[in-house]
Amino acid sequence: MQLLKDKVIFLTGGTAGIGFECAKVYHRAGARISILTNDQESLEKAQNEFNNDNIHYILADISSAKEVQSAIAATISKFGKIDSIHNNAGISNPSKTICETSDEEWQQLFDTNVKGIYHTTKFGITELKKTRGNILNTSSIVGEIGQPVHAGYSATKGAVNALTKSMALDYAPFGIRVNSVAPAGVWTPMLRTWSAQQSDTVSIKNYLDAIHPLGYCPEGDVIADACLFLISEQARFITGCILPVSGGAELGYRKIMDHHS
Repeated sequence: MQLLKDKVIFLTGGTAGIGFECAKVYHRAGARISILTNDQESLEKAQNEFNNDNIHYILADISSAKEVQSAIAATISKFGKIDSIHNNAGISNPSKTICETSDEEWQQLFDTNVKGIYHTTKFGITELKKTRGNILNTSSIVGEIGQPVHAGYSATKGAVNALTKSMALDYAPFGIRVNSVAPAGVWTPMLRTWSAQQSDTVSIKNYLDAIHPLGYCPEGDVIADACLFLISEQARFITGCILPVSGGAELGYRKIMDHHS
């Protein structure tokens, strides 16, 4: 059964990591997809690996109102409508406390992770009202539990969670659902790069496995499957939900357990 047969998905940050896994899963489920990225290199790489008439790649920066507006227009002109907007694009740098974070870094985090959602909603909502579509935001469990030396990033994800709930209330009268997915650790190119830069890569892998009670740090496909559920009709009565897909990472006790093991 193709859960997204004849659906059109507008997916940001879709050429690598979780976004690229989502693109592949959505496509297998029957969707046509506009995939946005602001990185030419990852666009070309994704295009070489994954391309056909139902996939439309767009180079655009979601922090720019003008670029998002024209990406929405290009999607409608290519596919005729939009059923779902998946706000997946995000940045996690810098790895700093709030006092070490520069004004520019703070601004960049909020412009990408929060204002990007403002832009796609502002320019896409008319289409979603026509299709009684839905919006999915990629959040993180750090929006709920915090994260050391990622103050700005955690703040943006807390904002995404509050925004998700407020948007769910605002757009429910139009039959538009708004949800978020909240991963913990996920093996993405970004995490692999970070992990390779650490002095002891073996202990980093063990650490990343250990923070998840289910015992391992997953690949992006586990997140993509949850995203597919949330944007499909299977989740037709779910809105304003921040769904943790985290192997139980936010449940606590890990340090105590590790201490005794």
